[in-house]
Amino acid sequence: MNRDHDYFDELTKNLNSSVISDILDDFGYRNQTLNSSIRPLERRMKAVGRAYPVLAVDVFETLEQPYDGLIDSLDAILPGDIYVVSLPSGRSAVWGELVSNAAIARGGRGAIVDGYIRDTDKIELLEFPVFSSGYIPRDSKGRNIILQHRVPIECGGIMIQPNDLMFCDFDGIVIIPQYLEDKVITEALKKVSSENKVRDAIRGGMSVREAFDTFGVL
Repeated sequence: MNRDHDYFDELTKNLNSSVISDILDDFGYRNQTLNSSIRPLERRMKAVGRAYPVLAVDVFETLEQPYDGLIDSLDAILPGDIYVVSLPSGRSAVWGELVSNAAIARGGRGAIVDGYIRDTDKIELLEFPVFSSGYIPRDSKGRNIILQHRVPIECGGIMIQPNDLMFCDFDGIVIIPQYLEDKVITEALKKVSSENKVRDAIRGGMSVREAFDTFGVL
């Protein structure tokens, strides 16, 4: 399993969520995109990396050590991880600026939150890719805890397994099951190459019909 940052950087440069979704469709995996309500904090944010799913739950009292689960989950981030957490109740934030710094220091490549975040101005300055359903200033203390990390969870309507490959950009968030990764990436790179040829042909005066008949993509 590749965790090399150069690998992720190359995928970030050459591929996007739309072409990945198309290839997954071709393989019969037509429901691999998280709910469109989960949006990047800033339009240019893009993240490619390994899913690091974290199980969060609402609580209604302040525990003796309210941050223990969160701290453990942050210290367990591996290079190439994208922190993934789901808490759609919206009672409190589950991500912020300090935890973003912790993720950066551990080699994390982003955070996906099916729920709310805070400290948005400071996160933007970090240029750390964070996607969420919205914003709220309330702290997690006495409102939510992290129960487990690196476990399968449902996020944005999709079941996510540890180490699935994630493509996250302004169009959306797409999950590639790890067992399909090599095949999907190979076909996606081929499609991008064909799309580049179609683009050049159309700009050069070829009709859309002729370009499609020649290259087979649109």
